[in-house]
Amino acid sequence: MDYMPVDYFVVAMEHVFEWEGGEVNDPRDPGGHTKFGISKRSYPHLDISSLTRKKAIQIYRKDYWELCQCDKLPGPLALMVFDSAVNQGPDRAKKILQAVLGVKQDGQIGPKTLSAAQEVNLKVALLGYSVRRALHYVRLPTFNYYGKGWLSRLFDTHAAAMTHYVEEAQLRKGIR
Repeated sequence: MDYMPVDYFVVAMEHVFEWEGGEVNDPRDPGGHTKFGISKRSYPHLDISSLTRKKAIQIYRKDYWELCQCDKLPGPLALMVFDSAVNQGPDRAKKILQAVLGVKQDGQIGPKTLSAAQEVNLKVALLGYSVRRALHYVRLPTFNYYGKGWLSRLFDTHAAAMTHYVEEAQLRKGIR
């Protein structure tokens, strides 16, 4: 069987839409009115009710995927960083990545961060990233209300990233 490269942006979008599928206007949510995970708080001039899935994908590509340079990260790690950027904000996602990689946490994904991402033990990095995300969640004042959902999403993201990690390792070894 020939190896077909994975388009991790497509994988990441499918994953995010599983968790961010509908339109919500929960008064307890600091993001306010939200559709496809795009919030009025983050995009105050956007008509959230009229937001299409196609436009949401464009926003996610530019303002999350490209901003976090996910296309330059190992795929499973890109999935984790992207989901974190969507759920916890791009700045936090980038700083968690830098903390896990042991580089300066300045929120700027540059050559040192990208180099460290290529050399890291991916399995360890994915676990470390998940732990840091969880620690952030439990400190939030809305954890008692949203925590179960956030942690379920986090564990699902970790499982998806690990599945891709294992599949890629098997392909490299010629097992698949």
